[in-house]
Amino acid sequence: MGFLDQAIHAATGVPRLYAAGLKAGLGPSGAFEVLRISEAALRAAAAQGRGVPGRTNAMRHFMWQALLTARFGRPAAAGIARAQEHGTPNARDSRIDEHNNGVGQEYGDAHAEELKGLSTADAISRLLPVALQKWDADELIWIKPH
Repeated sequence: MGFLDQAIHAATGVPRLYAAGLKAGLGPSGAFEVLRISEAALRAAAAQGRGVPGRTNAMRHFMWQALLTARFGRPAAAGIARAQEHGTPNARDSRIDEHNNGVGQEYGDAHAEELKGLSTADAISRLLPVALQKWDADELIWIKPH
């Protein structure tokens, strides 16, 4: 797919995520929380993951899905992740995102009690070193081995 397809997919991300939150039964405030968690994970991953190809994206997907799973349950988190990947112009990248989302969902399930009571900022701060550790252990992946 070309640049225009990529731009359209990127530009529709926020409405797509909000609608996915509503479809998952989270209501307007829950759907808005999906956006806040997405933004917080993106910001943290960009600050801590840069400099290594693929690391920022892998960390973002892991933290995003771990916290969504802890807060809203795995079915809602998985549905939101599918909505985010729907229509992606890069199927290979989407498969990688699905893997990293799954790692995040597993972690969110296992640590739900610990994460769901924290503020979004505190939860992301708690997830950052875990994401880096999982990247270093090759549990989070990118197009090429790292």
